[in-house]
Amino acid sequence: MTTPSARPGARRSRLAVLAGLAVLASGVTGMPSAGAESAGGRQPVIGKPSLDFRGCARIEKSLPKLFDWPRIDSRIKRNPLDERRIAKIVSGMTLAEKVGQMTQPEIAAITPEEVKQYAIGSVLNGGGSWPGRDKHAAPKAWLDLADAYWDASVATRTKIPVIWGIDAVHGNNNVYGATIFPHNVGLGAAQDPCLIRDIGAATARQIRATGQDWAFAPTLAVVRDDRWGRTYEGFSEDPRIVRAYGYEAVKGLQGSHPLRIGSSGVIATAKHFIGDGGTVKGVDQGVNPSSEAEMINMHGQGYYGALAAGSQTVMVSFNSWTNEELGVNEGKLHGSKRALSDILKGKMGFDGVVVSDWNGIGQVAGCTNASCPQAINAGIDVVMVPNDWKAFIANTIAQVESGEIPMARIDDAVTRILRVKLRAGVLDGRKPSKRAYAGSAGALEDRRLAREAVRKSQVLLKNNGRVLPLARNSKVLVVGKSADSLQNQTGGWSLTWQGTGNTNADFPNGTTILGGLKEALGEANVTFSETADGVDPAAFDAVVAVIGETPYAEGVGDLARRSLEAAKIYPGDLAVLDKVKGKGAPVVTVYVTGRPLWVNKELNRSDAFVVAWLPGTEGGGVADLLVRGRHHQGYTGRLPYSWPKTACQTPLNAGDEGYDPLFPLGYGLRSGQASSIGALDETAPEFGCGSTGGGGEASEDLEIFNRTDVAPYKSFIGSAENWGGTEIGPDGQAAHAEINVVQSDVNVQQDGLKATWTGTGPAQVYLQNPAGGTDLRGYLNSDAALVFDTVVHQAPAARTVISTHCVYPCMAEVVATSLFAGLPVGTKSTVKIPVSCFAAGGLDLENVNTPFLVYTEGAFSASFANVRWVPKAAADPDARKCSDLS
Repeated sequence: MTTPSARPGARRSRLAVLAGLAVLASGVTGMPSAGAESAGGRQPVIGKPSLDFRGCARIEKSLPKLFDWPRIDSRIKRNPLDERRIAKIVSGMTLAEKVGQMTQPEIAAITPEEVKQYAIGSVLNGGGSWPGRDKHAAPKAWLDLADAYWDASVATRTKIPVIWGIDAVHGNNNVYGATIFPHNVGLGAAQDPCLIRDIGAATARQIRATGQDWAFAPTLAVVRDDRWGRTYEGFSEDPRIVRAYGYEAVKGLQGSHPLRIGSSGVIATAKHFIGDGGTVKGVDQGVNPSSEAEMINMHGQGYYGALAAGSQTVMVSFNSWTNEELGVNEGKLHGSKRALSDILKGKMGFDGVVVSDWNGIGQVAGCTNASCPQAINAGIDVVMVPNDWKAFIANTIAQVESGEIPMARIDDAVTRILRVKLRAGVLDGRKPSKRAYAGSAGALEDRRLAREAVRKSQVLLKNNGRVLPLARNSKVLVVGKSADSLQNQTGGWSLTWQGTGNTNADFPNGTTILGGLKEALGEANVTFSETADGVDPAAFDAVVAVIGETPYAEGVGDLARRSLEAAKIYPGDLAVLDKVKGKGAPVVTVYVTGRPLWVNKELNRSDAFVVAWLPGTEGGGVADLLVRGRHHQGYTGRLPYSWPKTACQTPLNAGDEGYDPLFPLGYGLRSGQASSIGALDETAPEFGCGSTGGGGEASEDLEIFNRTDVAPYKSFIGSAENWGGTEIGPDGQAAHAEINVVQSDVNVQQDGLKATWTGTGPAQVYLQNPAGGTDLRGYLNSDAALVFDTVVHQAPAARTVISTHCVYPCMAEVVATSLFAGLPVGTKSTVKIPVSCFAAGGLDLENVNTPFLVYTEGAFSASFANVRWVPKAAADPDARKCSDLS
């Protein structure tokens, strides 16, 4: 690849350069220093970190190299009296009661009466799950359900209270009306461990307000490849930051008492153990090939901080740990005794609860979602089995009775569960509605703290001509899709799992960036035009363009072979900038994103460029720094991730051989500081990165569904009820609560599948080769299109996509909401989507296993028939344009 013709250099601030250089000596590249951590010949010990002048964990200049897994000296110590009490309880429990304590169903799949019947120890709600399926459920509704579960649990023979876990990853983000803080990627830019502690404490209060006991946070991934769809959940690529933040996040969530978590705290979760941020190509749930030394010195660092702070639970990661050349072959970590028992519980001395991830046991070889003795024997204590929990209980009891799972392993798991419940004050505590902050609307909100976090997290990358800050009397034109979108500001894990399907009304206590600018400048001085049509930029003092990524979560956000080029993923953003650049007013771009992307084109069209990350509900914090005098400190954020110079420059991490970013880790201009960034190279590959070429040229149609499934493809539906897929039978029927399918007439009698989404949750219908992927590069080479006949019965009520998969989470999608909404209802239409649209989206054409999938989160009904890939069809006059499907 060619290099940029100009890049920030000579005039870069000395502070920013030193910050970038300092981190090169961090992590595994640093030389060992004297002390307990690197004591030769003895197991290292890690406990309380060095503190700064405010009493918070210090981000060290370097970390000593560890030669073994360390023993962790936890703030929370074992209490002999507690241990005797727990042992007595365990000795009096039946096997069924013990297995019930180990089982964690999802709230939509279990009633309070069933909690009592099966002596369930914990429940959870997934992202986008609410009491009564009500997205706007009030705190009282949450508390009522929490009380009902608690009442049921203490009415059992053992009277052991149930606990409720929730994905509160940036505030209590499932709850309507709660303040949502910036995602971890933004907090990493703040480089302020005290801020992390404060946000953890505020989140704990929010959780108490709605009656939960357990936060599935913090995420401690050290992200090494920004193609990963969970990059924004990681604080940084720098393990120094992750370690200090891990300590303070847990202290904030659990409270400061050394023996009891306290009335305002909740149980924290260090996740996901271990190496989720280091998978090959950033593939979610993929393979981490790290050596043991890399695991110890890179991916383990956040856990050393979190466990030293007393984190009471650790969640297992979906990824595998495998490198046959190095003799590492643990496979899926949910089944790794070495990782969970020998390392985490043994060497590191963790005495709390190990919890699985969502149906994670089902990914272990030889296991299913409802049965996995290997995972329990490996060391998992609480099994997150959302829907198949009854079968799991029956299977596990039978496996203990047969000797496949030792009773000692069951007793150890239950001992750990009770230990955590006792330490957390749950075992002797009151019902959720009687606890501190229960039902408090004030506890759900902490706008001042959130706004402070937004200000500290922003990074100023470019400020040619000192455009920023804007004068307080400036007249500005605001453009871009994210200027007035709380959905885009909050990102994934915000009310819904993917963060999609939301409107500004779903965040009643939030402020958009547009709203913040109106507050700062006065409404009369702010004009908004999302697409920049029909306005003259020359009539304004400045243009503020708010653009960037749209929400995603987990593997849905993976870029796979897609390049880092933002303009390929979001071409509408570049189109908006083209309408305002060079039209008489300087352009200030505010970039809303969950990761660094290659934005040379966007930078070239901007006089100033601010990375706002995913700021949450306080958009006013962005405006505070854009306008002079709104906040005296101005921009202080520094890049927590290296910023790419080229579209395929990944992995890109400080300390790596040949490290050559556009902006280094730690870079960040200060308010009023000028930069001198000339025109950057805009050369990028047409399709994704790493394509091997070849594949010939297809000449025949690839039939996928023609009246019935065409081998090797089979038709499935998927939803929260079973994302693994329920096969549509030969009668053309299948049903979940969220979607049902029956046969229908499209061209001839019963030649199609009529899919009806009920609107109760996200779901999909798809055609897949269960045996794996196939090389379909020939269809790209022959300018083919995905072609299907369809009858729309009810237009989609929410965002709808058509996607193709190269073995999930490798995938590409096009937005089809407008496509289906624009088709005539009740009449057959033929849709043609160029395969190149999916290739540009990162589809690996060498390994396509799902050539057709339709997904939506709202109500929708349509029939699909005659699904195929047709050579040359992309050139047909009625073929869709990729630019219209974004």
